[in-house]
Amino acid sequence: MDSRLLDKQYAHLNAGQTYRVMQTFVDYDNDTYPEGSTLTFIGANFVPYEDGLSLFCEINGQQRQIRLQLRPQEQLHIVKALAQYLQWVGDE
Repeated sequence: MDSRLLDKQYAHLNAGQTYRVMQTFVDYDNDTYPEGSTLTFIGANFVPYEDGLSLFCEINGQQRQIRLQLRPQEQLHIVKALAQYLQWVGDE
């Protein structure tokens, strides 16, 4: 994904900033993001016809796409509480 086409901010996430996973969660693709791991936010993309939110991040030096579906039976609960799942690391 061309990062120039991504939203540079989503909720409390800002491009270039690093966040710590505060609660383990599983995305739409069944990938697990364990508590204590860190990621650097690159940008976000929302696809309305599938209620799909993609968070593009760098994790361990590799670009990753965290796909979340904003539907009650999927990951809506994660998106609604995103600040509880991903916390800004700050100037550590």
